[in-house]
Amino acid sequence: MILPGTGRGTAPDLIRGGGGGVRNMLRPETVAARTLRKDMSLPEVMLWQQLRGRKTGLKFRRQHPIGPYVVDFYCSQASLVIEIDGEAHNRGEQPMRDISRDQFLKENGYRVLRIAAVEVLRDVEAVAASIVALAQRPLHHSPAASGPPPRAGEV
Repeated sequence: MILPGTGRGTAPDLIRGGGGGVRNMLRPETVAARTLRKDMSLPEVMLWQQLRGRKTGLKFRRQHPIGPYVVDFYCSQASLVIEIDGEAHNRGEQPMRDISRDQFLKENGYRVLRIAAVEVLRDVEAVAASIVALAQRPLHHSPAASGPPPRAGEV
């Protein structure tokens, strides 16, 4: 049914203000990211409180899908991915999965920073400051003002 004067239907998502769109048409990574945002670990929540809202002058996203993966935090301005690793990242097949994930991200132009969850719990402000410092560093070093050194035989 179309609501009078709105041109909108009465689908449950529209009534609740869910943003439209059909859930089953979303990419699996997007659905996973939405779920993960609601179920963040304590270190992730603590770090998000430090990074959110451009407090740092940079925009960070949490639980952001990139390719087939969902990364913990992402700064598009710096092409920086931040992963918070809990104890589970040291067990079973997880170390190999992390290596494959990091390789995919690096091959696609992202810098990856892995931080132990215990470090975030120990000093979240210092961790946030180090992330911001890294994000503000240029991706590529610019050549010296004088240019590259002369080739052999050139003066």
